[in-house]
Amino acid sequence: MAYKLGREKRRIRNSKETPIFRKNLDKGILGEANMDGSIYVDKDVPKGSALEKKVIRHESVHAKEMKQGKIAYGDDYVRDGNKTYHRKDGKIKYNGKWHEEGSNVFPWEKRAKKAE
Repeated sequence: MAYKLGREKRRIRNSKETPIFRKNLDKGILGEANMDGSIYVDKDVPKGSALEKKVIRHESVHAKEMKQGKIAYGDDYVRDGNKTYHRKDGKIKYNGKWHEEGSNVFPWEKRAKKAE
């Protein structure tokens, strides 16, 4: 899921469902799915590469689930189904412990990882 919103730049693919943009993302972040249905891919991910395709497949799961209302996020929370998790300083509290955003411990990340 996307956690940092910004100005959209350099659209690389567009469909009615999921517009995809290339953008400078924070260190270690390859892609972000946004609540508006778009996906950002880090500008350093080689265009047309297997890595780009993997990132898009992963983020597309998040985008689809957001569109369906299965997941959502805000500055201080992530919601997966009927459960809401606190979010702060790049971490999410899950099962009583704080984990880095994007961690494979989260069920929404596990689902997206399968699509890669």
